[in-house]
Amino acid sequence: MNLWCKLLAEFIGTSLLLASVVGSGIMGVALANGNNAIALLANAAATACVLYVLIELFGPISGAHFNPVVTLVMRMHGEIGNRDALAYVVVQLVAAVAGVMLAHLMFSLPLIQLGIHVRAGLPQWISEGVATFGLMLTILLGRRHRPAAVPALVASYIFAAYWFTASTSFANPAVTLARALTQTFAGIRPQDVTGFVIAQISGAVLGYAVAVALRVFAPSPSPATT
Repeated sequence: MNLWCKLLAEFIGTSLLLASVVGSGIMGVALANGNNAIALLANAAATACVLYVLIELFGPISGAHFNPVVTLVMRMHGEIGNRDALAYVVVQLVAAVAGVMLAHLMFSLPLIQLGIHVRAGLPQWISEGVATFGLMLTILLGRRHRPAAVPALVASYIFAAYWFTASTSFANPAVTLARALTQTFAGIRPQDVTGFVIAQISGAVLGYAVAVALRVFAPSPSPATT
């Protein structure tokens, strides 16, 4: 598949993912009459549903990464070269910001707003590490044992992780950075982004290591270099 086609798929998928995360948060709060549980339920359900659709649609084109740590793990395995991996990550970051701006535009909000929601501290960082670790295992073990079910597995895991983690499972550096540009329900303060991203990378690498230990994702003997 042509790289530009893959990058277009990553851009569309990542931007629609962020538009769904932020937009459903806005709509959920507007309709929940102050009930945060209902707002979170709406946010989690919309995110899970759109993830299922996007992975089904774009998986055959780009692999449906939509996430720099997924791209990192695929690079570690040798499934993607350095140049392509870098291009994926750049596109994911730009697309994530575009998705947040699209959500703001749809709800008549300022396009860029620095986040104000405090998401800092050890419980939040542990939550992000656990959320990303579980996401990587879901992807890697799913690819090995139930490849056709990966879209449903990932969507189900993210829906659950919204509820069992204190951070509501960002599990994605591009998502985290972009959500620092909204003051809505889904937002995060810019100063809290670094801790989240470090936890996410750590969780992803640990997930990869466990998958290798379980012999379901053996390292490539000759990793790609381009």
